Amino acid sequence: MHLGILGGGQLGRMLAQAAARLGVRCRVFDESPDACAGHLAELCVGQYNDLARLDHFAADLDAITYEFENVPVAAAEHLAKRVRCSPQPGALHVCQDRLLEKQLFQRLGVGTAAFATIDTQPDLDVALQSIGLPAVLKTRRLGYDGKGQAVIRSVAEARHAFTTLGSGRQALIYEAFVPFSRELSILALRRHQGQTAFYPLTENHHAHGILRVSRAPAPHLTPALTHQAQRTAAVCLQAMDYVGLLAIEFFEVEGQLLANEMAPRAHNSGHWTIDGSQTSQFENQIRAVLDWPLGPTNPIGFAGMLNLIGDHPPIESLLAIPHTHVHLYGKSPRPGRKIGHINLRTDSAAQLDLAIAQSSALIEPYAS
Repeated sequence: MHLGILGGGQLGRMLAQAAARLGVRCRVFDESPDACAGHLAELCVGQYNDLARLDHFAADLDAITYEFENVPVAAAEHLAKRVRCSPQPGALHVCQDRLLEKQLFQRLGVGTAAFATIDTQPDLDVALQSIGLPAVLKTRRLGYDGKGQAVIRSVAEARHAFTTLGSGRQALIYEAFVPFSRELSILALRRHQGQTAFYPLTENHHAHGILRVSRAPAPHLTPALTHQAQRTAAVCLQAMDYVGLLAIEFFEVEGQLLANEMAPRAHNSGHWTIDGSQTSQFENQIRAVLDWPLGPTNPIGFAGMLNLIGDHPPIESLLAIPHTHVHLYGKSPRPGRKIGHINLRTDSAAQLDLAIAQSSALIEPYAS
């Protein structure tokens, strides 16, 4: 089997690693000749508007999937005429736009923060009156890791953010600020035959908009929270005729979940599955898009994940921490850049808390 991956970052790299174990060869399409997935898979370098290059990439592939959501939909639609692309381009279109995501949630009866689309200054003025403050103003497209958004607490901050974020006439979305108790995420899978599977809810902690630590299964889960998350994921999979791996981020508010955003790909909060689950998110993404039986998603004990951002300590010092598994992406250090992560797997929650504390103390001085 020969799988195509659109995007050559670390998610593509980890997809290629998982594919190799299944005897699947991968070809990666990326605009950069330095794409780190190219260290482990055949790399096809080109622009997404170069149809001839896309056709060259698609030759002899059995299926195509994505490692990032900002693949131009026109490119995905062109490729889908030649090779089965999963998720289908229509789902990609929805997941690229925060407004379309929120509108989908709304149609499906899934709770979200109050929101409004902002195209003009009068739109912003109306939102300030109807939704109020505090709030978050975001670009509808392309924002990630805290980029493309601003928390606003006053009218003056709102107008400044509108000017800053809307430069270049970007469409914006205004969302009520959610006083959440914690952030959770779920990974859901669906194959072409309709089989679905869900990983346990994961608890996530961010700093400066970037995920720092994940714990799985999330502490203090209730059957009601799990049911609500799985139901939300299931109706989204069905509504979008979705095949592949879908990540949904939630805010927990007074024992209920509000959906925040979706990602049509493997997700940073699911990296723990490489060492802490019976089947990793990457292997299951491959299984889903090739229409193979999905692997079990049960956790093995208690798992944690810490991102390595900017730089990292010497490998030997990381490996000296009990229960540690190191994953580096072959990227050069740079402030704000995810260059790897470590997974921790333990037999108890107390062991996990201790390992996270030890790892955080070692990693933090190198983070930038």
